[in-house]
Amino acid sequence: MRQRRRMSTILLGDRTHRSGVSAPEEGQVTDAQVVERKLAVILAADVAEYSRLMGADEVGTLRTLQAYRAILDRLIAAHHGRIFNTAGDSVMADFASPVDAVECAVAVQEAIAKENADRAASEQMRFRIGVHLGDVLVDGTNLFGDGVNIAARLEAMAAPGGVCLSGAVRDQIGTRLPVAFIPLGEQRVKNITEPVRAYTIATSSNGWASASPAGTGRPSLRRHVLVPVLAVVLLVALAGGAQWLSFGRNPGPNMRSETAATAVPPTVQPYAAPRLSIVVLPFTNRSNDPEQEYFADAITEDLTTDIARIQGSLVIARNTAFTYKSKPVDAKRIGRELGVRYVLEGSVQRSGKQIRVNTQLIDAETGAHLWAERFDRDIVDLFALQNEITARLAAALQSQLAIAESHRPTDNPDALDYILRGRAVLTRPISRDNYDEAVALFEAALAVDPNSADALAWLAVALTVRVSDEFSDSPDADLQRAERSAGQALAAAPNSAPAHYARGQVLRAQSRFKEAIPEYETAIALDRSRAPAYAHVGWCKFLIGEVDEAIPYFEQAIRLSPYGPGIAPWYGRMGVIQLLEGRTDEAIASLQKSSSENARLPFVHAYLAAGYALKGQTERAHAELAEAQRLNPAYASLERIAKSTWFDDPKIRALAEATYFPGLREAGLAEE
Repeated sequence: MRQRRRMSTILLGDRTHRSGVSAPEEGQVTDAQVVERKLAVILAADVAEYSRLMGADEVGTLRTLQAYRAILDRLIAAHHGRIFNTAGDSVMADFASPVDAVECAVAVQEAIAKENADRAASEQMRFRIGVHLGDVLVDGTNLFGDGVNIAARLEAMAAPGGVCLSGAVRDQIGTRLPVAFIPLGEQRVKNITEPVRAYTIATSSNGWASASPAGTGRPSLRRHVLVPVLAVVLLVALAGGAQWLSFGRNPGPNMRSETAATAVPPTVQPYAAPRLSIVVLPFTNRSNDPEQEYFADAITEDLTTDIARIQGSLVIARNTAFTYKSKPVDAKRIGRELGVRYVLEGSVQRSGKQIRVNTQLIDAETGAHLWAERFDRDIVDLFALQNEITARLAAALQSQLAIAESHRPTDNPDALDYILRGRAVLTRPISRDNYDEAVALFEAALAVDPNSADALAWLAVALTVRVSDEFSDSPDADLQRAERSAGQALAAAPNSAPAHYARGQVLRAQSRFKEAIPEYETAIALDRSRAPAYAHVGWCKFLIGEVDEAIPYFEQAIRLSPYGPGIAPWYGRMGVIQLLEGRTDEAIASLQKSSSENARLPFVHAYLAAGYALKGQTERAHAELAEAQRLNPAYASLERIAKSTWFDDPKIRALAEATYFPGLREAGLAEE
């Protein structure tokens, strides 16, 4: 994983020695990669008494774990997460926010409690979950540091079926979730210098009731939660030598329930700021050298320009933003004064040949930090570095602003509300359900405003990617709708980057690759942060035989959006090109990265099968081929695969006949 400082959430095992993942097969992180640290919400989960369960019944416990893993996988995806790694009875997943992570934790515990209800007490499998927000070290796919360790300690403090979180997470949740938080006071945990504020969270799986919607007739959260929870806290306090004392538990005097369900966010806002309205405050120069002020100002100016290109955004002008230079940041006050929903602040620090850029996106209505990112780079070409940083920040903000807007409640959504929700869905991991949901949201936008160019463009995009990623039940009908929608979008807004991008998507899906390239290039010219357009130019160039020019475009897309939903197919297509060129080891590394990001792409498994077979790894080849066939019946025979439009160009077909096709034969694929 390349470095970036942002708010993300990881699910992982509770034991400290497992806090990092084993080194990725693709090799070491290079000096050119942006990274090292990020702000992350770490959610640690594992099975309570797993050793006892395995000792009693290894086979039965393994089957139960597999069944519960399926529940975890489903709920992680449903809460905008992605599987990060697994180790024994623990799971790792990456989320976009603390709210999503805690919602997922509660949903997991409730779903597993429901499954356990039909099992004997001795056979029940229960998970413990801990959540912490902190700074972590990033090394490839590995995460290290106190942020990870504290989450593991909190997980160990959780009761089986329970959730324990740090004060840092509790502060970010605020009143956004209808759950009860019980303060446990400051905890001293092993190998951590400072005490950690800890909270338990009430869930039905540990005997406490979650919030129920009004009108359901179920008892209130306060009545079900407060008495049992206080009883549990009292019993723990009396236990004296219980498990928590090994962590130096020292509960504070104010052991009272904090019930978010009874604190509903106000419906009347102090001011009505436009959607996607933002101010980029002057970046602070934290270097000792005052002459570096120019670089901080340049980052601010370029970022203001790039964000202004985001469709539908309202960006406060540079001159107004610079009136706040060198003043303390009060996001709420600035939001009221300028009438914006979001404030972006940042800093620049230079030391010798190293430069660090930090930035944070703040909700001006609540003061909550929505997203953060850090860049640590060597200075080679300062101007190129400035362009890279601002373009990548703008690319990330395209998604982050849409996600933030989609989370705002509204009783009467208009077309833009539906568009932003659809765009937020498209930032999730690639899947059939996510594509179907996005299409439905863009259709809802058009039902409200049939002439919306943005809704038409995004509908065309969603329909074509559903076809291209092999998740469409009626690809011909989807492509016809997409073509009409993209044409209408361009007619309504000829200078719209989304409209040109949508047209490029349609042409690519129709195998009109040469025609698609200028549409993508126009989209890039209008919006240089549109990372997917770079990847699609690279793929189109490959498919028309310009193989040598393809991979740099994928590398640029990954550089701009290393955490976007397109990362899996981008790595996958890089792997395709590398395999066909005979660079089998590189191909396997890229394809493995793709599969680790999203295991549901059939073509990735097919090319991995060929790659493993060419390396003589027959068993792995057979397994990957079987998975490709399970995901898509089109991989049933070589005859069917050879008809793919990917091999229309004679040069590409010749490469496939020398590498891919023989590999599939070695993997056991039938000819017909």
